[in-house]
Amino acid sequence: MTRTSASSSSSPSPVGGFDAAIAQQAVEWWVSLRSGNVTDTLRAACVRWREAHPEHERAWRHIEKADERMRHVSGTLGAALAQAALQAPRSRGRRMAVKAIAGALFMGTGAWVASDPLAVQWLRADARTGVGERRTLRLADGTTLVLNTRSAVRLSMQGNVRRIALIAGEIMVTTGKDAGHVPPRPLIVVTAQATLQPMGTRFVVRQAAQGSDGESVQVFEGAVRVTPNATGRDADGARIVHAGEQTQFTSRDVAPVTPLAEGDGAWADGMFVAVDMRLDAFLAELSRYRRGYVRCDPGVAALRVSGTYPLGDTDAILAVLPHALPVSVASVTRYWVTIGPRG
Repeated sequence: MTRTSASSSSSPSPVGGFDAAIAQQAVEWWVSLRSGNVTDTLRAACVRWREAHPEHERAWRHIEKADERMRHVSGTLGAALAQAALQAPRSRGRRMAVKAIAGALFMGTGAWVASDPLAVQWLRADARTGVGERRTLRLADGTTLVLNTRSAVRLSMQGNVRRIALIAGEIMVTTGKDAGHVPPRPLIVVTAQATLQPMGTRFVVRQAAQGSDGESVQVFEGAVRVTPNATGRDADGARIVHAGEQTQFTSRDVAPVTPLAEGDGAWADGMFVAVDMRLDAFLAELSRYRRGYVRCDPGVAALRVSGTYPLGDTDAILAVLPHALPVSVASVTRYWVTIGPRG
């Protein structure tokens, strides 16, 4: 890895009293040294960069102090850090993530979230969960809400409509009878793509990852009406999903329904059920419940996995894979694991 030296006159847009180029270079080093794939050569190169100019060292010291101050927003900062670490060094995704982290560390939380609507929503959420955490809420209307890993919601139980806004992640909703109101008020769940109205039901809604399109609903009891956000002739309109069915939807249309699969919704009970699942898909899903990066070697990606696994110990799940499949598990650190062919 190489970094160029910069002076305070080289950038037209200072960031929090620092040259923007130097701030982003410092963040690049910070991300690289936290990637889990660190060598003595990389550490020495970072030291040389810090010693090349007084502003480099000042920026590095600022990052160290800011990192300590911002532990309370580690959910969103950690997501940006993970995104940067997993992108190719010269990719657009890496540059965007580094820019977001630089804003967080050099401009402060307020300026950072002002430029990142998802971060704003996350910090304003009424309830949220961290990595690997699940949380159950019992709302005033009798509704039970279970938040899966890395999830956040805003709640509004006032007025003529009960509203749950899914900001990120995945929730299971068991609708309450709203006994204090006659007739019961409508309950709606709002996502980035659509509005869902349950009809006496238990269902799961999963929000699309940031920057991607497509969300899903799984219905276990009753029915759910899914209405995409788009209106007019370009939108395909609403669709009712009944018990035992699931579908995916975007802001423009709702896909045809398909039957629920075995184990759908098992996460609410702390279990992960895989039925003839590709290994790469299995590991991608497992990664939602643990910090760091799990890489699947293309040579073993098509292997199939079946079984029921407790989500409370993802290390144990990874450890059992070599006993069921011809694979090896190599860990640089707990936060950087590669699943590859057995040697």
